This record gives sequence, C-alpha cells and structure tokens, in this order.
Amino acid sequence: MRNDLVIAFAIGDPAGISPELAARLLADDIASQAVMLVIGDRRVLDMGAKHADVAIDLPTVSLDALGPRRPEHSCFVDLGNCDPATIELGTASADGGRSALANFRCALLAANGGHADAVFFTPFNKHAMRQTDSDYVDEIGFVNRTIHATRNGSEFNVLDEVWNARCTSHIPLSEVAGALSEERVFESLRLTVETMQGAGFARPRIGVAALNPHAGDGGNFGTEDDAIILPAVERALSHQMAVTGPIPSDTVFVRALKGEFDAVLTMHHDQGQIAMKLIGFDRGVTLIAGYPFPIVTPAHGTAYDIAGQGIANAGAGRKAIELGLMLAARKNEADGNTPPPDQSLATLFRQGLESSAAA
Repeated sequence: MRNDLVIAFAIGDPAGISPELAARLLADDIASQAVMLVIGDRRVLDMGAKHADVAIDLPTVSLDALGPRRPEHSCFVDLGNCDPATIELGTASADGGRSALANFRCALLAANGGHADAVFFTPFNKHAMRQTDSDYVDEIGFVNRTIHATRNGSEFNVLDEVWNARCTSHIPLSEVAGALSEERVFESLRLTVETMQGAGFARPRIGVAALNPHAGDGGNFGTEDDAIILPAVERALSHQMAVTGPIPSDTVFVRALKGEFDAVLTMHHDQGQIAMKLIGFDRGVTLIAGYPFPIVTPAHGTAYDIAGQGIANAGAGRKAIELGLMLAARKNEADGNTPPPDQSLATLFRQGLESSAAA
C-alpha cells in the first residue's frame, strides 16, 4: 500500500451499477495500492457487494471518529444518507441524486482540505442529480462551486492509445459554434499540455479537430475553422506547443491511433466521446483536470439496464484509480512536502452535508 497516498472514493448513483462497481473495486487488489477513504451509505455498498458476490473487509467509521490528521488506513465513512429499500434499481430519483451529490461533495472537500490526494467516484446520473439540485449541469460546475475554484477545470477522456480533450462539453450541439473563440481553444490547448506533462508527457503532440466537415472546405461549410481554430493553433505554435490542425474530425483519430498524436482536442462532447468509446469502452477513464488534485471516474455511465445483475465490468474503474494514483504521486513529488490539513475531516464532512441539505 502507498501509505502516503489517499483517495477520496465517492459512491455514485445507487440505482445503477455504481454500488456493484464500488464493491468490486474495493475487493480488488487495486484497493491495496493506497488508503481508500470511502464515502457513502454502508447499506448501499453492502447491496453492491451482494450483487457482485464479493466480500469487503473495510471498517466503518462515524464522523465523530474522524480526526484532524489524514487517514492512515482505509475505511468507510457511513453518511447513512440512502436506504437502498427506497431506491428502484434502473430508475433515476431525487433520493439517489441527493446521496451521490453529498458523497461527491464530501470527497471534494476532503481532497481540497488536504486529507486526500485524488478523488474517485463511481458513475453518476445527471438527471437524478438535477432532481435534487436544479443548478447541477455537470461535474465541473459542481466542483467549482464546492471548492470555490478560481479556474475552470476540463474533462479529458484517457486511453492507453490516446487522450481526448475538449473545448466544450455538456452544452447543446446548437450552441457549440457560438461558444467557441480563439481564446477558448488556446486555453484548452494550454490546459491539455499542462495536464499531460503532469502525467509524464514531456511535449505532448496534439491534433486539433475541426468543427465543420472537411475543416470548413475553405469556407464552403462554415468559417469557424479558419477564423477561430486556426489562429488558436498558430498562437499555440508560437508558445512552442506541438499542435497540428484544424484536422477534419473524421480522420484525426485515425491519425492519432497510427501514432501521430498523443491527444486529440475536439470541439464538442460527442465528437470525441464516440471515437473514444469505440476504441476502448471498458477501459476509458474520465479525468477532470485543472484543479489542485486529480478527479477520476470510469468514462461510462450508470448502466441502469444491467443494474443489480452482477455483470458490471470494473475495468474502467480500475484504470481510473490507477491514473488518479499516478497523477497524485507525480504531483506530490513535484510539490515536495505539503502542509498538514488545517481542518478536521469531521468538520469538512459536516460542511458538505449541510450544503447538501441546503441544495
């Protein structure tokens, strides 16, 4: 076990495969790679263990037992916030969304407060979360509000073969073109370079996807590629970034898989997600970067259609934890000694639960 690394592990939507995935991962060898600070309702985890047919040796602690120091041993913090008897498997609900949000908020506060080095969560359901928090759009906005971030993070999808970064994420397709600007594309490229360097890429090679068919075809199919994306690429080149584009989006991933690029920057969510999930659905990791600590989760969703059947594949979850550990270890090595937490976990968790109740 890496006793110097702590992962704040939030259990996601209880109506999907999240409880089963959590149980499989906590019964797996990956759980021995760091201290696991698991957050949720013990009854939900026990339900997942029953579905997965695994046994979990993980002590449960109360909020009052959480001290001022970083946890030294893996444990389950039982918030008692979701009775599985009230949850219908395969159905989004406000109760399920409320528990997932509370678990995630506490995990974020633990990491932001210096008690954990990374955050991992099993899949959420956005519809369920919006039922309890109407302001919830996606994880990035929630992270910003929870830790009072001064900088927007960004989602990356990560496979061994290629990384995918994106300029826009969870917005309607009809709004994508209007949301693009030279500054936004350039800042996305800069964050991609920064994040990948943190993962060990000395000078990541990035292919920039065009927005329009045939990269606009000289303006016949739209002007955004020439007027917005190309100037951002030229600006990135002037900052010594290894970028190429805009490249038609129907070939950019082909070129990446042939080894030309380490990452592809896409202009909208599905432009990259479709390609990445075709390449490695059961291995894909979502990384939320740009914050003081990495946030990781499987790239797939809650899979309501197979909830409770004991057939969920934990491969992507395992990859997510591995990536979170690697990024946290490299960051800690680069930062050197970090100051001890100035607030106890109990205080931070109570703040999180109060915020959840007020949402």
